[in-house]
Amino acid sequence: MMESPVVELCETEYGRVWDRFYDEFEFQPSMSSSKWPAIKEPTASATWSLAALDDDPEYERLDRLVEVVEQGLKSCMGPSGTLLALDWQHTSYRFAPSNIGGPGQPAWPLSPYPDGDYYIYLSENFRMGSFGHPWEESLCLFGQEFLDAASAEVEKLLGQPIRRSGRAVGTT
Repeated sequence: MMESPVVELCETEYGRVWDRFYDEFEFQPSMSSSKWPAIKEPTASATWSLAALDDDPEYERLDRLVEVVEQGLKSCMGPSGTLLALDWQHTSYRFAPSNIGGPGQPAWPLSPYPDGDYYIYLSENFRMGSFGHPWEESLCLFGQEFLDAASAEVEKLLGQPIRRSGRAVGTT
């Protein structure tokens, strides 16, 4: 187990993790809509538009969305699991979700909401997490266990997904 519940990735590990993310998710960062969704969304995934949050002046739905994603990840990771929190071209972290976010504990690093950059939560085996796209203004959740834990509440907040398993909803 880690000494601290949140640790910054060292330069070597940062490079290794990002190289693997680029490879496994075919990550192509771009502000151009012709290049979106920027990752190859996994088979067990759902992606929502964040447009429903545009009329949320008190941030109540945004706060609830963050809470739902954090709770879902925490429940899937169990008491000893760790996650990666990746911020494209910025400091990234490894953290123990069971030891953060509560009274007297450190806050979660980053957010599932992509506030100006790609924000990614990722399990150590890269099979579960979230991908926030700042320019598409979308949030992709992936990994069946995580979807089972969080997608119903996310749909209540954001509406129907725009994509499932990387395919636009309504297409075959």
